[in-house]
Amino acid sequence: MKIVALASAVVLMGATLAQAAENRCGWVNNPTPGNWWLTDADGQWTMMTQGSYEAAGMDNIGDISAGDYVATNGNYGYACGCLQVDTDGQGAITQIYSFRQLPIGKCENDAALSSPG
Repeated sequence: MKIVALASAVVLMGATLAQAAENRCGWVNNPTPGNWWLTDADGQWTMMTQGSYEAAGMDNIGDISAGDYVATNGNYGYACGCLQVDTDGQGAITQIYSFRQLPIGKCENDAALSSPG
């Protein structure tokens, strides 16, 4: 009975690890109303497109203009940050668990990142 319980625990632990959120860091872009994406070392990840798609947990991002931020279009622009997310593996973020804004220089000095715009 102990072997069965141990085997079940190992299987459940493996399932939990497979579903763990990803930590993705890079440029957080909000160029126009309702459009958001993250550009990291792996490419661009859609978080929201106006009238079309919205990842669960968008409210976890908050107001990026309250931190280190570059305005590019009135009240819209970009910041640098890290997000704990789930992705679909094909360029979309499906769930946002948390967001931590970083100084712009952190992304500017990261050779793995392309320019934010």
